[in-house]
Amino acid sequence: MLYKGLSAIRSSLVILEGVKNSSNGEIVKINDKTGRVVRIDGDRVVVQVFEGTQDMSLENTYLQFTGKPLQLRLSPDILGRCFDGLGRPIDGLGHLGGFEIRDINGAAINPVAREYPRSYIQTGISAIDGLMTLIRGQKLPIFSGDGLPHDRIAAQILRQARVDGDEPFAIVFGAMGVQHDVAEYFRSNLSEIADAGVVMFINEASDPVVERIATPRFALCAAEYLAYDLGMHVLVILTDISAYAEALREISSSQDEIPSRKGYPGYLYSELSSIFERAGIIRGRPGSLTQIPILSMPGDDITHPIPDLCGFITEGQIVLDRGLFQRGIYPPINILPSLSRLMKDGIGEKYTRADHPDLAKKLFASYARVGEIRALSRVIGEESLNETDRMYLQFGQAFEERFINQQLYDMRSITETLDLAQELLKELKHGSSTD
Repeated sequence: MLYKGLSAIRSSLVILEGVKNSSNGEIVKINDKTGRVVRIDGDRVVVQVFEGTQDMSLENTYLQFTGKPLQLRLSPDILGRCFDGLGRPIDGLGHLGGFEIRDINGAAINPVAREYPRSYIQTGISAIDGLMTLIRGQKLPIFSGDGLPHDRIAAQILRQARVDGDEPFAIVFGAMGVQHDVAEYFRSNLSEIADAGVVMFINEASDPVVERIATPRFALCAAEYLAYDLGMHVLVILTDISAYAEALREISSSQDEIPSRKGYPGYLYSELSSIFERAGIIRGRPGSLTQIPILSMPGDDITHPIPDLCGFITEGQIVLDRGLFQRGIYPPINILPSLSRLMKDGIGEKYTRADHPDLAKKLFASYARVGEIRALSRVIGEESLNETDRMYLQFGQAFEERFINQQLYDMRSITETLDLAQELLKELKHGSSTD
């Protein structure tokens, strides 16, 4: 139905009265722009305008309610393509001739239909593969901070991630609110990947804020199609969840909603859940959908609402450490607060190697002791430590410089990772027994 004229314009929102039979999430054509219904109060409707409300007037604005939600055109040809935050091609390869059109919001997976996650996805990064293994169907976030190299880690996983055997595998990458140079960095990585088993959705910082909250849903819509229709094992990398949360806060504020912790809307938890809970394995279908959401913690505060809520929803976390980064360790993963809660069910003789669980436990225990001895040495001085404690300090340095630290795009197989872990533990045991 077509309407003319608006009741009010507020930031990216327009308000229209006298509307009949509209629905939440419905797409609205507004002159030459596009909007989405975000609130309905009787016959009063609030519409978010994706391209902004500049050059719009109360009298000469035409609105057409389409009766459809945001949709994405899908086909196997999406592999190797790059889209903007609203699913429009930006790679110069023309429009996608898809034969499937789907609502980007998807549908919740029936818990009864879920299959427990098993097996693993190899990232080529020893600290992840060896100590917090990513399991198919899992959601395992990376907790980062401003200035830390989470973009490089994302690009490295983009290039190196794979599943064991010949099973079909793809990566869907969604970027929200990234700077133009970062967007170009990811695009260049896509162009350099030979097999092109990657799909990208990129929302830049200069793009409309409203578009930012749709980007992860476009990415997940594509991932669900690849996983559950084409039977592929799909890894979804989303960065930066903090930019998504900031966009929600800005939009919530423009709608005069009552804020919750630190100004974020009270429904932030349910919004994040609607993204993360789309990961999983459906019983009877061959594919899987795994997520690595990346978020930057404001002020490196792990108790901030964004990492705090993500921790409730996801199955573990990978925490980046500023101290390791300043010492030149890449990737600067702090293994002590990091964990993968599903790791025990996707490793071992059946999936990786029989000694994997034992090696991981020993590395954690030994490195935890290194932390205790370092704290003690700061109090009494290293010269007052006994020989065993000094051996643990040497182990800690070797572990950080040889196991955690690896060059960008230095792909280590799971066998190389576990062999290196075994070597480090043998050196520690030999040194301790000698003393």
